[in-house]
Amino acid sequence: MRTSFDFSPLSRSSVGFDHLFDLLDSASRMAQTDNWPPYDIMRVGDNEYRIAMSVAGFAPEEITITHEQQLLTITGEKAGDEEAEYLYRGIAARNFERRFQLAAYVTVTGAKLVNGLLTIDLVRELPEQMKPRRIEIKQDAFSAEGGKKRIEGEKHAA
Repeated sequence: MRTSFDFSPLSRSSVGFDHLFDLLDSASRMAQTDNWPPYDIMRVGDNEYRIAMSVAGFAPEEITITHEQQLLTITGEKAGDEEAEYLYRGIAARNFERRFQLAAYVTVTGAKLVNGLLTIDLVRELPEQMKPRRIEIKQDAFSAEGGKKRIEGEKHAA
């Protein structure tokens, strides 16, 4: 039995979060039946992440990693051993495709395959204009005098 969530009340009271609500809606509707290959997502530093995926039996040339905008796609296409006759096949050697939705400003910095474990390093680099900055408060003559402006000049005799 599946329970679906209605995110429309949240979207009516917020501005600029359309993409987030679309992600939540699609994630709640998506039934993930294929959980292969297994993977871990780790935080390595303040703005650094790592995806580790178990791809035993795959060679580096059989794996394709594609990063476009905010989507990371990892595809494995195994070259078939058609001439081999298996009496029992317990090692999964099927093709796969895994997709990861990345946050804004997250980029892939590297990938390596060691002993059947594919690791992909990611970093979130905010542009300079997006980083918090301190704003200097200036004080002008008008506000320093308590709101009264002085007019300089000679006093006239009455």
